[in-house]
Amino acid sequence: MTTPTPLEQPSFLHVELSLLSFNERVLSMAVNPETPLLERLKFLCIFSSNMDEFFEIRVSGLKAKADSAVSGESFDGLSPQLALEEISARAHALVELQYRTLNDSVLPQMADYGIRFLKRDEWTEEQSKWLKTYFKREVLPILTPIRLDPAHPFPLTINKGLSIVVDLHDPDRDDKHNIAIVPAPRALPRFIRLPDELCSSEYEYVFLSSIIHANIKRLFSNVKVLGCYQFRITRNSDLYVDLEEVEDLARTLEGELPSRLYGEAIRLEVSENCPKRILKFLQDRFQIHDQYIYPVNGPVNLNRLINLPDMVNRPQIKYPVFTPSTPDNLGHQSNLFEEIGNGDILLHHPFQSFAPVVDFLRQAASDPDVLVIKQTLYRTGSDSVMVEHLANAARAGKEVTVVVELMARFDEENNLSTAQTLQSAGAHVVYGMVGKKTHAKMLMIVRREAKRLRRYVHLGTGNYHQANTRVYTDYGLLTNNREITQDVHEIFMQLTTQGPNPELNHLFQSPYGISDMFVDKVKGEIENAKAGMPAKILAKVNGLSSPAIINSLYEASQAGVQIELIVRGICCLRPGVEGLSENISVRSVVGRFLEHARVFYFENGEQESELFLSSADLMPRNLRNRIEQCTPILDLAIKADILQNLETYLGDNTNVWLMQANGSYIQALADPESAPLNAQQSLLEKHSDKY
Repeated sequence: MTTPTPLEQPSFLHVELSLLSFNERVLSMAVNPETPLLERLKFLCIFSSNMDEFFEIRVSGLKAKADSAVSGESFDGLSPQLALEEISARAHALVELQYRTLNDSVLPQMADYGIRFLKRDEWTEEQSKWLKTYFKREVLPILTPIRLDPAHPFPLTINKGLSIVVDLHDPDRDDKHNIAIVPAPRALPRFIRLPDELCSSEYEYVFLSSIIHANIKRLFSNVKVLGCYQFRITRNSDLYVDLEEVEDLARTLEGELPSRLYGEAIRLEVSENCPKRILKFLQDRFQIHDQYIYPVNGPVNLNRLINLPDMVNRPQIKYPVFTPSTPDNLGHQSNLFEEIGNGDILLHHPFQSFAPVVDFLRQAASDPDVLVIKQTLYRTGSDSVMVEHLANAARAGKEVTVVVELMARFDEENNLSTAQTLQSAGAHVVYGMVGKKTHAKMLMIVRREAKRLRRYVHLGTGNYHQANTRVYTDYGLLTNNREITQDVHEIFMQLTTQGPNPELNHLFQSPYGISDMFVDKVKGEIENAKAGMPAKILAKVNGLSSPAIINSLYEASQAGVQIELIVRGICCLRPGVEGLSENISVRSVVGRFLEHARVFYFENGEQESELFLSSADLMPRNLRNRIEQCTPILDLAIKADILQNLETYLGDNTNVWLMQANGSYIQALADPESAPLNAQQSLLEKHSDKY
């Protein structure tokens, strides 16, 4: 019997359904009673935020395909319409579980620790008076209630904005004119803390929607109010910019960003007690199908609660505080150029501090021997110290070139501001290659030393975003290896001159270069396996959906190569299928930190093994449509350290989910005879100074 090739059977899983599975694993952290209580609340909020983006980008894209006359099956064999139906069924079940967890578990247990959200029927007389005054002073002056009639049409409701629909009774008007809309301004907090003297618990809060509801009759004093109900619209938020036709990307993007607020309605979240008549009115108004309506029992904008854990002093129900370590030779006063000159340095965030990278740039900005600084910026966050140091370097007369990716999704506005700040300081700002996002993480410094120029670089798997380095696991390499730094120079030259992919010594670059390298290395493992030599592949990525990569791994599995994959999110490969992928295992680690590092390891037979760090995931968008970099680890001690970390993840039996051939995941349980192993906690204990 001939072994079927991958394309002769449904060997690929659906991208969006796989991403939804990841969101389900995130929600599982909130459901899990072993997760500290306030962290459970955070995971509920993270799930909400993830689902927002899932609908804004993924579901809206699928819906556009389903509505298109030319839409057909994707490479996984599932039509857009069938995928949307499956998403709807699973997403509704997840949202129901989310709010059940909030109402039946998280909020009641928070009350046991003196953190309460009061419902209207729980307010004392004194609290009601205070909230009435608060409404009059802080809320009423900026509300714009709109009672609908021919002169007052339905207002534009912005993407993900909280609104309240009010059911009115006026016998002189028909039903459609017995409705009012009250948009809640984004400037208002979504929950308000009551004064201590009015509270029986240390922390007592009231939702803004409850305050508006309690005072709704003050907005419509001349008519009877039958009820009011929260709702929230999620809209298509993809930006459509024809890069071939644009002459000034920054100016065009500034003009396009407002459209994100008013794209096609793709999801309606609404209070579950909303009457069918009112719900039908909203549904017709937004032209939204039943499958995109999500009744919820609680705040429709749950992700706005994410800052609450930081506002309460309850360390016993949070993750323990930790202090990232710093290598002994990289103290704040160390000369980083000397230390890097002594050998490559690896940093593993968040277990190790990001401060040395900031110090690297800070020292360069003030060093009279530094002539040139070049850096790529994809996401930096607001008020970035890195941007401040780049601006200072430019003001000091150094040649500063920054490649700012304006099309970093949902960071476009911040990146526009960053570009303007740097340009005002005298830096050269470019926006990368036309039609290709610049996602590579590179910082290069050129320094004059003993009458010659020497380059120093930082290459990372994650963004130059200091807040994220506390919660994302990533690697950063500091090196002055002559050939690697020359490669980085060549990539920067390509980014500013719009040239073709350059010839490189050690680095690999997307588009296509990283994919070609990976497939070539897999072929090498196949040849080694056929020759009876050791053959093994380890890869740790955020997403795996490239058909070329997946097919090469299937071929390797059939040749006997042992393949272990750690894939946080999307994975379209089916592991453990007889005759196809029985030698492939896939696990997903979901825990305190967001797994973000990209690492590729090839055993390489009887020769020295090869290990790479990359900014790219194994997904078509990264491998074909982005500028990415992938660097080999040449230092044997650093390579051994990274490999040991990978083995720690492979041994995790606490936060790991094992992928099944049908795309589902089961949580791995520790053998009763084995000690539990939490990879992230193990790395914290290995690296952090205080845990």
